[in-house]
Amino acid sequence: MLLLNPGPVTLTERVRNSLLQTDLCHRESEFFDLQEEARTRLVDVYGLDPNEWQAVLMTGSGTAAVESMTAALVPRDGKLLVVENGVYGERIAQIATQYGIAHEALKHDWMDAPDLEKIARHLDADKSFTHVAVIHHETTTGRLNDIAALGALCRERGLRLLVDGVSSFGAEPIDFADASLDALAATANKCLHGVPGASFVLVRRAALARAASRTYYLDLVRLARLQDQRNTPFTPSVHAYYALVEALRELADEGGWRARHAGYAALAEQVRAGLAARGIGSVLPAAQSSVVLRAYRLPNGLAYAQLHDALKARGFVIYAGQGGLSAELFRISTMGNIGAADIDRLLQGFSDLMR
Repeated sequence: MLLLNPGPVTLTERVRNSLLQTDLCHRESEFFDLQEEARTRLVDVYGLDPNEWQAVLMTGSGTAAVESMTAALVPRDGKLLVVENGVYGERIAQIATQYGIAHEALKHDWMDAPDLEKIARHLDADKSFTHVAVIHHETTTGRLNDIAALGALCRERGLRLLVDGVSSFGAEPIDFADASLDALAATANKCLHGVPGASFVLVRRAALARAASRTYYLDLVRLARLQDQRNTPFTPSVHAYYALVEALRELADEGGWRARHAGYAALAEQVRAGLAARGIGSVLPAAQSSVVLRAYRLPNGLAYAQLHDALKARGFVIYAGQGGLSAELFRISTMGNIGAADIDRLLQGFSDLMR
């Protein structure tokens, strides 16, 4: 079964076999070697300076990393503006509400890109904002939000930027040299092709010095401090760390994030062109979409459940639209161990269905 959903992904044999390595106690030096290799390789994915940036690992899904980042990096006297244009922007606002973090959500239609002029006016009207949070790849629609432009707005106003990079890290360009960017949250089981259970925050060490402590298990500051000391506060998902390290080694061997971006882009275009030839349109133009996932209009007269079940019978798992979009669109991701021949077979399945 090939997974065309936005994570977890279809694993390579190399990563899958890494799960069969010896059991480790998380208080032994062998585990800390594994943890340190993961942290070092994560910082190196985008060539970051380890004196300036730290990778903080935690056991949980990508949402755990987003929650840890949000709860820690908006100080108690700070205020957060959440840029919402999909489900995952809403999730950050819900996290801020849960922790009693002062915030406002600037809502956009799910089909729309963030309105930079509207955001600028909102920030200028309230000088108490200290931080802005945004989703890089909003998988609700497959839109790639312009975090570079948003970073420019933040730099002009001395604000700090927090990015949910859960569905973009490892495959999309990310400018970590942006002086406004304090942290990015991500996970092992999307563009890195690891398994669920390990997530992380790439955070500026300077931002940790200003952080709050609102959580217990997901306390970013404690996790960062102890991991720098080759330690861990709790029992991590050891085998998920094995897989993360092997996936990061594989990423490096294959040419890094740029090569992964190029591979995804080719597959995404193959899907887009193939579906267009069958009368199935894209929801967003390719220039506004991530290479990781694209959304498509459901064919007339074909409900998502019918499409899903028919393709699953042919060995493919696709993904529904979220919320009110479930009756309008479906989504296809090209993450994981997927090749052009697999997409050819997928498109043949669509041809069979369209008849």
